[in-house]
Amino acid sequence: MNVVFLSPHFPPYIRQFCMRLRDEGATVLGVADEPYDHLDPELRAALADYFRVDDMNRYDDLVRAVGWLIHRHGRIDRVESLNEHWLEVDARLRTDFNVPGIRTAEVDRIKRKSVMKQVFEAAGIPTGRGRVCRTPDEARRFVAEVGFPVIAKPDIGVGAAGTYRLADEADLAAYLGEVPPVDHMVEEVIEGRLVTYDGLADRDGRVVFDSTLTYATSVLDVVQGGDMTYWIPRTIPDHVRAVGLRTVAAFDVRERPFHFEYFEQPDGTLVALEVNMRQPGGLTVDMWDYANEIDFYRAWARVVVHGTTEIATARPYACLWAGRKHGKAYRLSHDEAIARAGDRLLLHAPVEPVFAAAIGDDGFILRGPDLAELQAIAVDIQALAG
Repeated sequence: MNVVFLSPHFPPYIRQFCMRLRDEGATVLGVADEPYDHLDPELRAALADYFRVDDMNRYDDLVRAVGWLIHRHGRIDRVESLNEHWLEVDARLRTDFNVPGIRTAEVDRIKRKSVMKQVFEAAGIPTGRGRVCRTPDEARRFVAEVGFPVIAKPDIGVGAAGTYRLADEADLAAYLGEVPPVDHMVEEVIEGRLVTYDGLADRDGRVVFDSTLTYATSVLDVVQGGDMTYWIPRTIPDHVRAVGLRTVAAFDVRERPFHFEYFEQPDGTLVALEVNMRQPGGLTVDMWDYANEIDFYRAWARVVVHGTTEIATARPYACLWAGRKHGKAYRLSHDEAIARAGDRLLLHAPVEPVFAAAIGDDGFILRGPDLAELQAIAVDIQALAG
């Protein structure tokens, strides 16, 4: 099996997917704009071949790269990046080279929030009211229907980038005066805790691994100055799994990791926010491994190469991420935070600058059988001085 992997070096953990593909017998062919000699040695060892392009955003360069790899290795069986940024490019290359997987015609339903809403609604999964508003009058009419506050965000976007919370007419006027020239969704605000249903579907659409995350704060609040805390509990609530499996079926997820986000209402109802056809960001895949004592990277590679896999886990641990930001005055120094975490600290890691606004400049990964203990440690780690 020949697998073209776009940007196999970034984020750094992505190389582990390539390494496991190699281990499962695939021929991994890398395409990126990084000089080959700059790649991590483990990644270089996993790649059977590599084509460096000058600009990953020039599609013609990518076409030439894939054509060159076909000339050298024969038919391409998969094109992948597992990166939201390249999802549309992946799909276009699959379409142009007749490679299985998500094609261009399917991209809108998994990239455009407005089209996602249509899929959720057709599946009977609740979702908040929202509309693409291309003119100030359209935005004002929608706000008049649902009332303040509202959220405005790009119809195609990742995380909280370009997102605005509009509480009143003054906020709306300011937003309308500075909104960039891309389609924006305006949505009613849904109050509730942000939870996810995440996992891996095999080639037939069977979920072979699942998990859930709960966020103590929203990504938007973190980008605006808060600290990120989220955790993987030891059990998945039945209602979360039930809605998650309906979402897998509605979006026909096959041979992919997935990350679905919902707002959980006080009565337990889940209101769909969005779907992502890739693993959660940051070091969450490693947290899955730590919490479940599995190798998710290998499981994904087995699904790609062999069509399916079996994952057995007793879910022995909860796992929690607590982020801290540079420039904030915390009650505990760095060394004191390390000491407070004690033997529950599995990993402390600096965060790539491009992700720091969302999850923090420094991350503390905590693991233990008792989630409440981990949450108490996180509160102390993130407590501000004074």
